[in-house]
Amino acid sequence: MRILALITARGGSKRVPGKNIRLLGGRPLIVWSIDVAKKTREICDILVSTDDAAIAGVARRADALVPWLRPAALASDSATSVDVCLHAVDWYEAERGKVDGILLLQPTSPFRSHETVMRGIELFRDNQRRSVIGVSPALSHPMWCYKIDTDGKSIRPFIDRERTPARSQDLPPAYVLNGAFYLIEPQELRKERSFCSHATIPLIIDDSAECIDIDTEWDWKIAQALVASSGAEST
Repeated sequence: MRILALITARGGSKRVPGKNIRLLGGRPLIVWSIDVAKKTREICDILVSTDDAAIAGVARRADALVPWLRPAALASDSATSVDVCLHAVDWYEAERGKVDGILLLQPTSPFRSHETVMRGIELFRDNQRRSVIGVSPALSHPMWCYKIDTDGKSIRPFIDRERTPARSQDLPPAYVLNGAFYLIEPQELRKERSFCSHATIPLIIDDSAECIDIDTEWDWKIAQALVASSGAEST
């Protein structure tokens, strides 16, 4: 089985400036994802799609494939991750042959483990290559969420609670996409234009560290604390 690992890393992050190459535990953030992909023999190549020359340089030095800088149209705020992924896989298959799966590894999830990646690949293999997406338990159950009315002066349940169990422990488990793992066949992505469909298989990731998605400076501080507490060092 040939799986293309795709790491998408746009430059110009607004909330965490330069986050994709900012050092975390002595390594640029993007290198954490490159390194976990290197350990996986099912991965035929690690392709980094970026519009930023500095990110491209860091990725190349970490032995990732960076054959071009992403077109400006795919580096705007309106560009979708699906468009970016299809641009990359279309180029790769035209130049280096067909692949069985596209594994999207977002650099903002640096702590996903090799074991988790292998679990996801095994689910993909064992279930006729149906798409697999990483999920984790929701921190707040949607049944206990509220919305504020337009007047800003009152709140009401976000979901109708007419049949909601009285006790939280009786609620069905709720999960959220955690951004750590997306695996799909190229033809399925082209058809659905989404990594998620009614047939998608969940890869449940319970470890809170693996589920972190660095989007703010607060997230970055949490990631630094996790590195410090684990004693992780640069490799």
